[in-house]
Amino acid sequence: MISGWASAHRSSGWWHFVVQLRIVLGFAFLPSGLKKVLGQPFTDPANASTFHDFLHAFHATGLLYGFVGVVQLSAAFLLMTQYLGALGAMVFFPVCAGILMLCLGTGAIPTALVVAAMTAATLFLLLWDLPLWSGLVRPWCVPGAEALELRMSVATEPPAGIHLGIWSACGAAIFALYAISCLWSGEVYRPRGLDWTAPGFYILPLLVSLMALAYLLERRQCLKFERQVHRK
Repeated sequence: MISGWASAHRSSGWWHFVVQLRIVLGFAFLPSGLKKVLGQPFTDPANASTFHDFLHAFHATGLLYGFVGVVQLSAAFLLMTQYLGALGAMVFFPVCAGILMLCLGTGAIPTALVVAAMTAATLFLLLWDLPLWSGLVRPWCVPGAEALELRMSVATEPPAGIHLGIWSACGAAIFALYAISCLWSGEVYRPRGLDWTAPGFYILPLLVSLMALAYLLERRQCLKFERQVHRK
């Protein structure tokens, strides 16, 4: 187990998957979090079903509705900073799992499938940072000696080819641009298929391109460093 974690944490491929997964999951909470903070209903008032009836009642709570929105935005922000990604996953997981139980309990199966994938992805992020949690899970999962070996052998810092600063800036840019697009359009846009009339729809390709730009900037930094090493 320890050797597997150590090997994965030395792989730039796995690190790229993790940093991008944090951004994608963080972005998934932005629309719902913003709607709650602004007090906007998450579903059309005309919709009627057990699932939608719960959402209508949830919106009517006011303070609780807004508080959950703050928690969702906080989880998104922490994930997108990369440096606080482990804490973000810890906040994100129980909220996502709660939404999953709501969807399953009210028969919203299509939504449940999406949320189940998000919950599984968050669980992966928690396992990725197991060295940070090994002291907490030690009584039943990781014996004392193995917990110490796990923390010492698995690097929590990325390998040389991964620049967390670039990916952190990418997450911040996505967070800011999405918020600006919502202010510009006057509504919190939620991706729901091809909606050519919504200004927010055209922002999404830009947000995706920022991740590609971050990767290219990272590769440029790596090539620049390699050239400096060869010159020496």
